[in-house]
Amino acid sequence: MDAKNQRVFAMSFARIYPLYIQKVEKKGRTKAEADEVICWLTGYDEAGLQKQIEDKVDLQTFFSQAPELNPNVSLIKGVICGYRVEEIEDELMQKIRYMDKLIDELAKGKAMEKILRK
Repeated sequence: MDAKNQRVFAMSFARIYPLYIQKVEKKGRTKAEADEVICWLTGYDEAGLQKQIEDKVDLQTFFSQAPELNPNVSLIKGVICGYRVEEIEDELMQKIRYMDKLIDELAKGKAMEKILRK
């Protein structure tokens, strides 16, 4: 695993989370919607998500402790940070980019049911 990935994996979810909230709120979406998207992806409930934030877990731990990755994650497609999410080989990096992609779609005003791949 390269050093760049290692740096990303070691980032605290609690540090990234407010940036996600800021991004969606700037575009008129809500923290509740962002939480719903993150919980949909990871299987955390609201209390579990809050605990991960309070515990300041890194992204690696955040995803390794996630109750269950949504079975529809394979429906998440597209480009994020210059990479096609469906082609990212590192499993953890792919999960992180899935989360980025969902938050992006939320901020861009996509309908919730489309974001949640219903």
